[in-house]
Parts: sequence; C-alpha cells; structure tokens
Amino acid sequence: MIVPISRSAAHNKTHSASLSATPIFTPSIAALLVISALHPAFAADSTSDTLTVEASADSAAVQQAATDYSVPVTTAGTKMPLTVRDIPQSVSIVSKQRMQDQGLQSVGDVLNNTTGVSASNIDSDRSNYYSRGFLINNYLFDGVPTVVTDVWDLGDARSDTAIYDRVEVIRGANSLALGSGNPSASVNMVRKHADSKVVTGSLSAETGSWDKQRYVGDITVPLNESGSVRGRAIGGYQENDSWLDRYHARKKFLTTVLDADLSDSTTLSLGWDYQESSTEDPSWGGIPTFYSNGERTHFDRSFNSGADWAYSDKESNKFFATLTHKFDSGWQAQATGSHTRTNFDTRLMYASGYPDKATGTGSLLYSGWNKGRRTTDSVDLYANGPFELLGRSHELMIGGSYSKQDNTFFNSFTNLDSSQVGDFRNWNGTTGATDWSPFTPYLDDAIRQKSVYTAARFSLADPLSLLVGARYTDWSANGTSGNNDADKIAPYAGLTYDLNDTYSLYASYTSIFQPQTSRNSSAQYLDPVTGKSYETGIKGDWNNSRLTATLSLFRTEQNGLGVNSYVYIPGTTEYAYDEVDAVSRGVEFEVNGALTDNWQMTFGASRYIAEQRNGTAVMPEIPRTTAKLFTSYRLPMLQDLTVGGGVNWQNKTWANVADGPAGSDYIDQSPVTLVNLFSRYQVTKQVSVQANINNLFDREYYDYMGTYVVYGAPRNFSVSANYSF
Repeated sequence: MIVPISRSAAHNKTHSASLSATPIFTPSIAALLVISALHPAFAADSTSDTLTVEASADSAAVQQAATDYSVPVTTAGTKMPLTVRDIPQSVSIVSKQRMQDQGLQSVGDVLNNTTGVSASNIDSDRSNYYSRGFLINNYLFDGVPTVVTDVWDLGDARSDTAIYDRVEVIRGANSLALGSGNPSASVNMVRKHADSKVVTGSLSAETGSWDKQRYVGDITVPLNESGSVRGRAIGGYQENDSWLDRYHARKKFLTTVLDADLSDSTTLSLGWDYQESSTEDPSWGGIPTFYSNGERTHFDRSFNSGADWAYSDKESNKFFATLTHKFDSGWQAQATGSHTRTNFDTRLMYASGYPDKATGTGSLLYSGWNKGRRTTDSVDLYANGPFELLGRSHELMIGGSYSKQDNTFFNSFTNLDSSQVGDFRNWNGTTGATDWSPFTPYLDDAIRQKSVYTAARFSLADPLSLLVGARYTDWSANGTSGNNDADKIAPYAGLTYDLNDTYSLYASYTSIFQPQTSRNSSAQYLDPVTGKSYETGIKGDWNNSRLTATLSLFRTEQNGLGVNSYVYIPGTTEYAYDEVDAVSRGVEFEVNGALTDNWQMTFGASRYIAEQRNGTAVMPEIPRTTAKLFTSYRLPMLQDLTVGGGVNWQNKTWANVADGPAGSDYIDQSPVTLVNLFSRYQVTKQVSVQANINNLFDREYYDYMGTYVVYGAPRNFSVSANYSF
C-alpha cells in the first residue's frame, strides 16, 4: 500500500518505512550535482508537494537500502533521530557497503577517506588524524566517548571495521555529545547487532600484496523459537607483511552480541568486543629528512628505520550493555554502560640525527620499552521524545553521563651503541638490546568527567526549526601529572530553514571547552582551551535521503591552545607549552549516496586556513585542500558486475624542521594524487569475488614530514571471496 504524506508531516523524514527503487537522477543530471548544491531550483520539477512511502517493507527496497552509501537517519551529535539534512553541522557517514567496496578495514582507513579528514602517519604503526587543522581526540563507541592523546597509541583508530555497521564523523565542535573535545571532529563507531530473527551470516577470505591473508566470519542466530532473543558473533584473523623490510603484523578480533526483546517496548543488548594486534619490527619515527650538509635524503620506500628486536603488542576488551524502553507517548529512554580495558607493550628504537652524505655515519640510536593500560568506565542515560507547545510538535532530549578513565604508563630504556649502525643507508636493524633499565612510572592518573545535557528541536514554522541545547561538564585529572580541575557550560544553537522539499539552509554556533594536561615553562598547567565555533551552509536531500549533499562555511576561534615550544621545563625532561590563540576557517562540500539505483558515489572537498593570531600557520604539514571521490556502478547490461574506483587528492604541504642541519629548516611536498580501483562479480546469489587496487600509478609520497619522513604505501592489491547465507 502506498501512503501519501505531506511535506510538513514529513519534515523529520525519520518516518520512512522503505525507500523507493526508482532512479534518482539520470547520469547527465548527476554531472551537474555540484552546481545543484548552489541552485535551489534544481530538480524542483521532479519533487511534488507530496512524498510517498511504502507502508510495508518491500524486499527489493530493503536490499537497495542495505547497499546504499547513504544512511537516512542518525542520532549522531544530538541523540535525536534526524536526517543529515536536519542536523545543522557537517556530517559524513561511511556505510558498511562503502567500507566493503573500498576495502576500508580499519577505522583509520575510513578516516583517510572521509571528507575534510587528513592523517599524519608518524611511523609504521601510529597515526594521528586531523580535521580543520586540529587533532581529532574524541572517539565514541555507540555514542560513548573515549578520549585519546597523540602521545600514547592504544590502537583506537586501528579497530577493525568488520564489527561496525557504520562510522559517523561530525566535523567541528560537538559540545552536545562530548562536553569537552577539540573543535576538529568526533568519530562515532556504531556496532553491528543481532537484528535478524532467522539464521544469517557471511564468510570471507582475502589475499593480497605483501603476503596478506585475512579471514572473517559473521553469523546471527535466533536463540529461542520466536526470535525475541538473538545472538551474533563476528570474528576474524589477519596476517601480513609490509612494503617495509622485516615488518610483519598479525591481528585477531571477536565480537559477541546478545540482543533480547524483553517486551514489545523494551530491548536489552549485551556485548563483548576483543581485539588483539602484534607487530614485529615496527618503526619508531621514520627516515632522516636531511644529510648533515643540508641536502635532502632519498631512501627506498622499503627501508625500515626500526630495530630487528622491536615489537608492538596491543590488546583491548570492551564490555557494553544498552537497555532501551519505548513509551506509548513516543518517548524513549536509553541507558548505556561500558567497561573498557586496553593494554599495550611496545619495545622500540629510533634513529635521530642527520647522517653524513659521503659515509652514511652520524645517526644516534634511542630506545624505549613502554607498557601501559587504559581503563574506562562510562555510564550514559538519556530520554528523548515529542512534546506539544503552541499548537506545534517539537522534540526534547535530556540526559546525563559519567566516565572515569585511568591511565597507567611505564617505561624503560637501554643504552645503544650508535657506532654499530655504521652506514645508516645500509643498516638492517641489527643492534644490541640488553640490560634494560627497571620499569619506572611515567604517568598514573585518573580523568573523571561528569555531565548533564539537554537539547530541544523546536518547529518554529513549517520551514524553520531551531535546535538549541547545552551541556555542563565537570572535568578533573588527578595523579602523577598533578591535580587539574575545570568545569564549563557549553551552549549549542542551530537553525534549519527549508527552502523547499529538496534544499535547506542552516547555521549553528557552539562553544569550545578542552582541558589541557600540558604545562608552561613555569611548570603550571595550561588553562582549558576555550573559544567559539560557527558554521553555515546549504544541504540537499533527494529520494528520502538516499542522496544527500552539503556545502558549508565554518570558522573556529580557539583561545589558550597549547603549542609545543620544544624547550624543556627547567629541571625536567618535559617540553613546555606556550598558550596561543588560533583561528581556523574554510569551506567544505560533500555529496553522498545513490545517483541511480545502480550508481553510488561519495565526493567531498575541503579547503581551510588555520593560523595563530600573528599569522603563524598551525600544522602546515597537514594538507589545507583535499578532494576525495569514490564511486561504484553496477552495469545495467550485466547486473552481476559492479565496477568503480576513486581519487584522493591533496595540495602542496610543508613543514618547519627543528634544528635542521646547515640551515635546512624547511621541507615541502608537491600535490599528491592517488587513484584506486575496484570490481566485484556476483558469481551466484550467495557467492561474490572482489578485487581492489590502491595507488594504481604507484605514486611515491610522504605520509609524514618533519625532522624525519615516512613514506606512504606503494601500489598494492587484494582479492577476496565472500559467501553469504
């Protein structure tokens, strides 16, 4: 049965029971999509005043929705179910279908291919991610945040995507969901659940470059006759070498989830997520940028600057539970609790200094054996639902949360004989590593965060909505780093105005609150970073959100941001940080989803400028301008074959090099273009095979620049087979 609903009733669009299977655009119109984002009249004739949805789920429509790159409804950022168009901020959602097509097997892979996000891969195993010029330090699991630092790598961004249904990235400050955090972006990983009342599953096997082998199994089974209690298990194993000499990595993961319908209105979800990774011969840092005479070095991309005894082991256990109850009034309440333990054990070595060009000698060796543990306990409780005021229907959300994060880190070192290196250009990683010093505490602290928050979405008029809210956060850090307390109310306000059924204008404002654990030259802790973040833009939405587009302008002002001075605090080996004021401003564009039933595409571009008030650039080694395209097309004349690919482009980047030799204090890199291809063939209804090629033209480029450089991955391929049942 087809049910017509008016635009005013469909304003939230979260009501859609299924998606139409009709084409959205012809290929010729799709080519004008960028222009359409600026032209509200585009496609107006193709959108009537009445939307239609199917009241009963059609199997073809359900299958189409499962293979779309777009996700129609999300609670990201607001904890209210909204379409991307109704959120007054820039939102990128990477669906499980896109992750499969593009071969995005870690959260880091996802971020590398997300609009406006750039990676800084500081060695073979550690990566930091930046958006709008600032570090992304907030990762959420089903909406529960974990704060990470750029000092200790506990593998958050290396989490395997096989266990996630999608990854949601909100760019800019996200005060409603986080309370504290950098105004860069927040990354929410949404787990898969046992959502089938019949037995379903899949098995996959993959091989590829550098002796890669990967195996993943995923099965959902009903645990009682009615299917009201269901279980799901997702497990995998991966092993591979690298383009780096001697490097070898293994990882294994297992997630189990129990979902139970306790009643028609109440559901309970319990789960456990285990991930383990181990690396042999990882690098710590990279290859010297210069020779001692100031000339640039050029090593082979396979050169591994790490030691042959180095290793890096990480293990995480996450336990989580969610209880949800839906009331007859349309309200629902949700309580979520989680306990996470993450351990790491890394014994590493790096080479410092600038070798002589003639002899290759002169590098100094430094060691570090670091062990640590991060334990996080979090509880979050909120409720949301509709209410009536002045004859109109609105939505309210209110909640509170508590989290405690305990960090314990130890380190040790051994004296290394740098003369053993000889000519560094011919070094094979062999050096002694005995008589390690006793482990000493480096950091032992507890970070607590208590928050209460609320938000309301008011329907001021049929085309105009106001999203307003605030979050109060009480933050404290206690331990070996001293005692540091801060509290702040972070307000949020956003307006959305519907120009018509396709386009909306929006504007939003939020404040910034980011406590800091760095100290100044007087050994005093820096005050929390404060500031303001503004964003405005236009959004487009076609065919019940199967295709969305956003064009945004943003400006972020930060006060008191800590910047490393590279000068020690007197009497310590800890760097002092200076407080500076910084401004980031720019423009972003993204289109994502189904152009036709056979054609999926995501295209995003970002341009920003980030600098201190005095004009000094902030993180110039991170590209200011990026463009990322990926598309897949199922051939109409051969429906079993899907082909596609993409291009990632970034502009010229540069970096200042501290204490460079012979006055060499600057390094740059010309624009980088990487081309990727993929193809999948559906052999039978249950069996498919897929091939991916990355960096098709084998472009040589840097993933990190500074006193040392790290090369990006050369051309590589993978071939996989998948069986679904």
